[in-house]
Amino acid sequence: MQTLHLSESNHPLVKSLSHHSDQELLTMFQNHPDRGKYFVTIFCRYALIVNTLISHSVRSPVQAEYLFSQTWRHIFYEMRGLNLRESQATPGETTLQNWLINVTAICINGAELPPVESIQYSLKAAPSPLWCYVGQALDQLDPLLRLAVVMAQTFHWSETRIAAYLQAEGEAISPNEVKDLLKQGYKELQKNIPEDIRAIYWNEAIANPEQNSQEELLQS
Repeated sequence: MQTLHLSESNHPLVKSLSHHSDQELLTMFQNHPDRGKYFVTIFCRYALIVNTLISHSVRSPVQAEYLFSQTWRHIFYEMRGLNLRESQATPGETTLQNWLINVTAICINGAELPPVESIQYSLKAAPSPLWCYVGQALDQLDPLLRLAVVMAQTFHWSETRIAAYLQAEGEAISPNEVKDLLKQGYKELQKNIPEDIRAIYWNEAIANPEQNSQEELLQS
């Protein structure tokens, strides 16, 4: 894998959290699932360690990038219920760093990587935290909306082809209706992505940053 360039680490929302401990960041991540900056901060703090472990285990840079983001996706969901005080993943005191190293090793050992030529993922185009939150936002869509969005964005199908597929599956829908469906899907998808994630990766303005900072203090 190429050297990581964590441009998100320089974003004010992320830099403002640099003084928090791992446990504080984990607690805020778990208590505020509608905000992504806590996960991004953890990612920036430990991405180089995860990157090093994977780079030493996977020869292909393309496969290494893919496994890197798959590993962070796994971390993203596992951290939702992580209790470091009860975890026995490593001997002695369990720290977030130890837990992340252990999870990374599990992902490396259990990885069934696709051939290089079939991997379409690009870390530069979709940084791991953004990929996690877009995936989460997709999961929150109505199944028909999600199917239409995935066919349009992943398979690059036209509205006519999507309509034909849905008609074959029993959905009475026209290409124009697919167009409206996609507009609704994109709108809801963007809404489902946390505001601060959109600010960090898409430079969108964020409302009430002072209020968010006050809530962070209450959690620390």
